[in-house]
Parts: sequence; structure tokens; C-alpha cells
Amino acid sequence: MTYPDAIKFLYDLQLFGARLGLENTFQLAELCGNPQNRLRFIHVAGTNGKGSTCAMLESIYRAAGLRVGLFTSPHLISFRERIQVNQQIISEQQVIEQVQAMRKVLENFSKEQHPTFFEVVTVIALRYFAAEKCDLVIWETGLGGRLDATNIVCPLASVITNVQLDHEKWLGETIERIAVEKAGIIKMRVPVFTSAENPIARGVIAATATREQAPLFAISKPLDGIALPLLGDHQRLNAALAKAVVRYLADQIPVNDEAVRLGLETVSWPGRLQVIKRGRQTILLDGAHNPAGAEMLRAAIKEHFARHSPTLVLGIMRDKDYVAMCNILAPVATKIVTCPVASDRTANAERLAKQCALANPDAGVTVAPSLEAALEQTASDAFVVISGSLHFIGHALQLLCPTDYPDERTLNEYTLTHRCTAHG
Repeated sequence: MTYPDAIKFLYDLQLFGARLGLENTFQLAELCGNPQNRLRFIHVAGTNGKGSTCAMLESIYRAAGLRVGLFTSPHLISFRERIQVNQQIISEQQVIEQVQAMRKVLENFSKEQHPTFFEVVTVIALRYFAAEKCDLVIWETGLGGRLDATNIVCPLASVITNVQLDHEKWLGETIERIAVEKAGIIKMRVPVFTSAENPIARGVIAATATREQAPLFAISKPLDGIALPLLGDHQRLNAALAKAVVRYLADQIPVNDEAVRLGLETVSWPGRLQVIKRGRQTILLDGAHNPAGAEMLRAAIKEHFARHSPTLVLGIMRDKDYVAMCNILAPVATKIVTCPVASDRTANAERLAKQCALANPDAGVTVAPSLEAALEQTASDAFVVISGSLHFIGHALQLLCPTDYPDERTLNEYTLTHRCTAHG
């Protein structure tokens, strides 16, 4: 098997769609010897900010000298970004070996009950982290929490960054319903940390924590006094959340103040308020993919780039609330270029342009046939903001900062086959 063969095998698992439920993941893990039982986890859920919080936790514990696994999704360019140990992405050879092993295990499943792409990748990550003898794994949920494949672990701490409207079709149409899904990662007597501000969400999280006898810690004050490289007040709140977790777990995993400082001051999380300089041009990349993320981006532009008149390049998925996102982001721009995301799930660029023109009649709004064309159209603009989708941001990074990694963004595509309502 070659690396392209392994990626094709994973890609073909998309035929089985995506599924909310734990039965397959538990069975897969058991067939692989339950590698999760040999690992320690911090489990992180939330609508926005969970990836950044994971990156901060990973950076702190790595600075403290631990061997730290990091599991996140989606990836920006390479599938291998999802599975890292001490900031080193899984090698192509390891992907091949893991896929070969999983292919044999999958023979135990019928076509009707065949595990999905995310279920398989979750167990691959567990196998890899156990083989690498990680001291700790920072473990990000995929979709929701309660029935997400990652929820087969019992962590040292559960973390819920926030609860906003997103993925409503699968998680529920209200904040309360979505909060129930996020709070589903809370385990019996395992401490839970949250920075959720919505009072309904906080109530759901508190009620779940009480039922599970889990100590609850609510973080509301952003962390000051740290030269955090990630822009935005919301990242300072994520930093305060990460620090609170580290402090609480210090009896089990000792971490000194210097490691906390160093970890936070050197954290990297591409595609989230990432600044790229091209000659005299400043480009700001941010994977704001829902209205709450768009609000954070707008606030960050006003805080850090108040003197600039941005050009906005926007590409959004059609299953997102793109009307709200256009209404939030268009007013900050003097020029707007909409274009399709290179995905079957893309929103229509002409519709985005019309909505942006309604939200900001004074801006010049144009439609580009592709992101490549949009970058050409804006090449002479001093300040360009590219946003709307992490898939879109991955494409932008590929164009602006080319790497040798093959483009594997299509592995982020999914279709939910059905929704389970109870644990498997």
C-alpha cells in the first residue's frame, strides 16, 4: 500500500457518510485492544474556539516536557494535520501502517453497520497515540459531543469553550438543544471547565455537571499579562480557560508558571486570525464559519486593524447561515469579493454578493470565479481579509504559503446518514 492508496481508502469511507453514535467506535476500539485505556485525555468541545484551546493546552504541556498527542479536525490541507505528537504530524508511513491494520479490523463489520470515516480516524488516532506512548492527549470533539466518536474516552478534564448556533440540522435548532450535545462529554466526577457565556447554555452545562457530580468551573475573565500570539479578546478567554485546566490538574500533571507562560507565548494555530505579509500587502486569514465566528472576526478587525480599510474575500458553505455572516462582515469592508469554495457544499457566490451589497451598499462588491481569481483581483490592495470557511482558508494557505503536502481537503467533506438519539 502506498500513501495515496491509504488516503483513497479513507476517502472511500465517505460512502458510509457520517453518523452520530458510539456503538461502532466502542467496537472498533475493542477490536484494537482499547488503546484509549492506556492514555490520559483532556476532552474539548464547543462551537468556536475549541481548536485554539486545544492548541494552547498542547503547547503548555509540551513546554512542560510532556509527550503530547493532539487530535483535531478538520484539517486545513493535509489529513496528517489531524494527528500530531509534540507538534509533529503523523508520517505518511504511519498512516499507511494504521490504515492497513484498520482495513483488517473493518472486515468484522457488515456494510450496513460499517464504520464511518471519522469513526475510523478516531480509532487510528487512539492506536497511534498509544503506540507513541503519549503522556497526555488533547482530544477535540468532531461534531457535538454526546454522540461524537471521540466520546468513548474518560478524560482527566472536560472542557466546553462555548455554545452557539451551528450544525443545527444535526445538533438541534436551539442553544439549549446544542448545549445538551456539548455537555454530553461531561463524565461522572470528572471536572468540567467552560467559558460559555450564554445563560441558557451555562444552565444546561451546570445541570449536567450536577447530575454527574462533576466539579464545574466557569471562566469569564480573559487572561492578561501574556504576550499571546493569537489575536483577539476571545483568544485571551481561551487562554484563561486553558490555564485554569492546567492549574487544576497540577497535582496529577505538574506544570510550573514558566511552562504556562512559554506555552501560551509560543502557541501556533494556523488559519485563525493568521497574518501573512506579501510585500506591502497584509492578509488576514480567519476560518470564521458561523455567525459567532464572524462576530469575533469583526471585533478583532476593529481592535487590531482599526486604521485599515479592508478588502473582504468571502467564501462560505451553503449549509451555514451565510446571510447572517454577510450581514456581520460586509459592513467592515470597503471592497468585497465573493467566490465559491472549492467544494460541492459551497454557497452560491452571486447570492453572497447580493447579500453583502444589501448589508453594505457603499462597498464595491464583485464576484470572482475562484479564490485564485479573487487573489489576483485584490493583489494591489493593502489589507485583505479572507474568511468564511476553514476549507476556504486551507485553499488560501495552499496558494499563499505553498507546502509539499498534497491537497487532501476533500477528506473534510461529509454527509450525515442518520441521526442517533442514544448511546450505542
